[in-house]
Amino acid sequence: MPLWNVPVSQWPTVVRRLIRTSARRYCPCRASRVLCLVGLALLASSLGASEPSRAEQGYDVLRTRAFLPADFDDEVFDALWTVWPDEQKSLAKKASLEERRQMVRDYYGLVASPDDRHAGQPALGYSSNGRGGWVMNCLSCHGGTIDGVPYAGRPNHRYALETLTEDVRTVKLKLGKKWTHMDLASLRYPLGGSVGTTNSVMFGVILGAHRKPDMTVDLTLSQPPLMHHDMDAPPFWNVRKKTMLYADGFAPKTHRVLMQFMLLPTNSRETVYGWEDDFRAILDWIESVPVPRYIGKIDDSLADQGRAVFEEHCSRCHGTYGPDGTYPQQIVALDDVGTDPLRFQALTVEHREWMKQGWMSRYGEDEVNSATKGYVAPPLDGIWASAPYFHNGSVPTLWHVLHPDDRPVVWRMTGDALDDERMGLRIDTFDEVPESAKSAGERRRYFDTRKPGKSAAGHRYPDALSEDQKRALLEYLKSL
Repeated sequence: MPLWNVPVSQWPTVVRRLIRTSARRYCPCRASRVLCLVGLALLASSLGASEPSRAEQGYDVLRTRAFLPADFDDEVFDALWTVWPDEQKSLAKKASLEERRQMVRDYYGLVASPDDRHAGQPALGYSSNGRGGWVMNCLSCHGGTIDGVPYAGRPNHRYALETLTEDVRTVKLKLGKKWTHMDLASLRYPLGGSVGTTNSVMFGVILGAHRKPDMTVDLTLSQPPLMHHDMDAPPFWNVRKKTMLYADGFAPKTHRVLMQFMLLPTNSRETVYGWEDDFRAILDWIESVPVPRYIGKIDDSLADQGRAVFEEHCSRCHGTYGPDGTYPQQIVALDDVGTDPLRFQALTVEHREWMKQGWMSRYGEDEVNSATKGYVAPPLDGIWASAPYFHNGSVPTLWHVLHPDDRPVVWRMTGDALDDERMGLRIDTFDEVPESAKSAGERRRYFDTRKPGKSAAGHRYPDALSEDQKRALLEYLKSL
């Protein structure tokens, strides 16, 4: 992956790898190779020696701080394969320990650390508590892979949170270990109905329900009605363009709003207040995440034709791109866009007002759009790298976005490689979830668009385009 596609905080690590590779390849003898390595190592050290920026500090905090209790520990992780279906369990049993650990990561969509500096952390989306415990962080959902390469800030389209939690619970029973907050919560609330999506919006509602406006814990407070639904995590690299957060654009873009997912009752008001500087730095890092450049070839002539199509048909909502690009942060009425309405309906006026009247928005000083009427048309920078599409992750490729009548009813990812032709996930399609998918975990690997909150309908604006225009537009979208 080119250096410009790597977060600044990871540059020293990448340079060191280049140094080692170049010295082995180009130094004529062992003695000169040693001198070369010493000199270049000093250069690499100087790159990493300067005081880290607040954004870099935010990345370090996100990767290393344990803001929540551990979900499980190393012993549980190493035993997860023992509760798999027979075929997968048989393969894991024959593997070496390191091979098996990689199989476990692949099975649940856990992403390896992309940089050496945080090699001691268990995974990109988990921090260590220093005692072998795995503590979830924001990158469990917002740290995925691009064509197999780990990338902090890319939605994790392979994360199987519900299946992982079910299996962790089973393994803990076998090992005689106590269940933790996630194990218990998942008995009451769904965590995610299909791989790559989670019930994240309701997580925030549930956690906030027992907080007074000043963040004091009050377990006597009642929860609002819960409308569970699955969401696809948006890419972090587009946050810098926004002033409001979330699919309906109701929440202000502030560090405090990011903290709502840390509101377990065990974290007191004073504890939450004490994390403000940490989350200011985390937001700075989120806004610094670079837009990944397309890794393949682009037909420049066809892309130029696609730009004209885009600016005529798409830019009013999604903005323009290039040095003078603008982003309107347009909220599109639900009846107009026509995509699945459950996400919009799920947040009650009471919850929106809770944020508007409390500490999260500095008691209303930061704008809260409690009367939003639809969904925000997102920025499309790096759109090629953020499949699947729509707020619920129901559309697997950009080609399917542009061809509404051809969107699959049921689909399943077939690997982690990019579909270069259709731009998105490589998939198999089905009319029904196969009967061979016996367990709940296996069924979650199939995205069924007929389930509540998972519809792939709507956004029929491409119907106005010819096939040639769609092909040109698809080529242009690679360049954003």
